Amino acid sequence: GVLEGNRPATDNKWEEIKRGGDPAIRLWIAEQMKYRSCTLVLVGASTAGRRWIEYEIEKSWNDGMGLAGIYIHRLFDQNGYASTKGRNPFARFVVGSSRKPLSQVVPCYDPPGDDSKICYGWIRDNLANIAEEAIRLRNRYA
Repeated sequence: GVLEGNRPATDNKWEEIKRGGDPAIRLWIAEQMKYRSCTLVLVGASTAGRRWIEYEIEKSWNDGMGLAGIYIHRLFDQNGYASTKGRNPFARFVVGSSRKPLSQVVPCYDPPGDDSKICYGWIRDNLANIAEEAIRLRNRYA
């Protein structure tokens, strides 16, 4: 909720959206992205390769939005465990006539520190700057 008070969908809300099938999910994603200029992907252990994450990445890029990732493997989950580092979700996409990997264009930040609180603090303190840099990079690549 650091940027514009955004909140993730609750599990119940997501289940309700999924019941509407793929068109309902696409519509919900479009509504979430409406009037936005940047998509920040929080990269966990199983983020890369997830269908709707990939859809959001592709849609964000095609819509000219800023795009960046932030690894969250050092943050503790609800059980107090840190997960393993996930793969870069931008690696499977290519852009331009050169077919350059999107992972070479879009930054994916790895917050410093081994402590969950330090990592979370770095994300909180840098999120707005990461978004602004993502927009700047995207505008340069457009």
